[in-house]
Amino acid sequence: MGPYYQASPYTMAPQQMMGQQHQQHHQQMEHQPTTQPIVVYPVDPYVVEAFKSLIGKYVVLETTRGRIEGCVKQVKPDHVVLEVHGKMCFVRICEIVWIMPS
Repeated sequence: MGPYYQASPYTMAPQQMMGQQHQQHHQQMEHQPTTQPIVVYPVDPYVVEAFKSLIGKYVVLETTRGRIEGCVKQVKPDHVVLEVHGKMCFVRICEIVWIMPS
């Protein structure tokens, strides 16, 4: 058997097969680039659609920090823009408990 001989799976003992598979797995992992963490933004599509139907209308929002009343100006996947007493207020959708059109 020369230096390039590789045993076939049929001539190897089960322990040898497991060891070879384990070694191949680690060799593959060494050549893969390191991955960066994936940032996940929660999106609530039903709430976004509900807000889109309320653009230009006056609403009352209950948030985890309290109640806000204003006119819906813009809707984005993660926040809504309300005009409150002439000033723009950006509210994260994930902080909204309920919405009441008025």
